[in-house]
Amino acid sequence: MISQISQPRLKGYRFPRSIISYAVWAYHRFALSLRDVEDLLAERGVVVSHETIRAWVEKFGKKIAERVRATRRHPSDKWHLDEVVIMIRGKKHWLWRAVDSTGEVLDVLVQTRRNARAARRFIA
Repeated sequence: MISQISQPRLKGYRFPRSIISYAVWAYHRFALSLRDVEDLLAERGVVVSHETIRAWVEKFGKKIAERVRATRRHPSDKWHLDEVVIMIRGKKHWLWRAVDSTGEVLDVLVQTRRNARAARRFIA
């Protein structure tokens, strides 16, 4: 069980450093909501509220987010833009995705009408 790891604790914190860093890392790495991180930890036997995770993210998030960005692959020089029409609640929307040559999604834009000027701004 994760809560029984005998790692050095941060002064003033109930949970070990490994649990705090894992929660903040998951929040930034996978763009999860605080409640998703709460559920993720609960599945591993760690009961912690989303408010506590929010406080951890505010205090330690910047440093961990920098490490996540540093380890992320850099996009390749070649990429393309995908355009797809999707239906959301019965209304047409245009989904634009910038994808590099390795298949990594660089950015996503959803708009209610096909607007070439907005797509050009999305590329730039």
